[in-house]
Amino acid sequence: MSAIVLGKGDALLIVDLQNDFLPGGSLAVPRGDLVVAPINALVALYRERGLPVYASRDWHPLDHCSFSAQGGPWPPHCVADSEGALFSGALQLPDDAIIVSKATTAAEDAYSAFNGTGLARSMLAEGISRLTVCGLATDYCVLNTVLDGIGAGFEVLLALDGTRAVEVAPGDGDRAIARMLAKGAVPVSLSGGHLIADPKLGARL
Repeated sequence: MSAIVLGKGDALLIVDLQNDFLPGGSLAVPRGDLVVAPINALVALYRERGLPVYASRDWHPLDHCSFSAQGGPWPPHCVADSEGALFSGALQLPDDAIIVSKATTAAEDAYSAFNGTGLARSMLAEGISRLTVCGLATDYCVLNTVLDGIGAGFEVLLALDGTRAVEVAPGDGDRAIARMLAKGAVPVSLSGGHLIADPKLGARL
């Protein structure tokens, strides 16, 4: 285990911590609410260091292609400007957080926060080189965001206690974690006010 020194070039990216993905939502991730406290602790750490916080969100039209009525795999969720699309009220998102809306047109879906948003370009322009990624869900939007982030050239730290999986099929979450780590994501946890890299963490979850 080793402590990670945060500084210039670091950013926190919270993926889709929205009401519809939390208990009671239309596409609730099992135990998804358990990520809120760890993510708030990460937000506090990054704000204390003066580092940027990004938050992605699904922001769908009513007739989005991912919805079952249009032949997609999911029930309607995160419809733009709806209660379900709002970030969790328990999330302590700073006022200057950078919001990234994705899958905003009916014909295109986007699991990754980088898909069609220009996020990689804007982060690179700001001098960001390393991301800590957390949010929902491990096996879909977190997975695709991490893989795209690595593909765009970012170093990616994966805060596993700040993620939970949908698990459409048993083991999907573990398989997603294995894919991310195989591509170079580094599993981290927050301890004593520091991010700790622990290569064994992924094997324990």
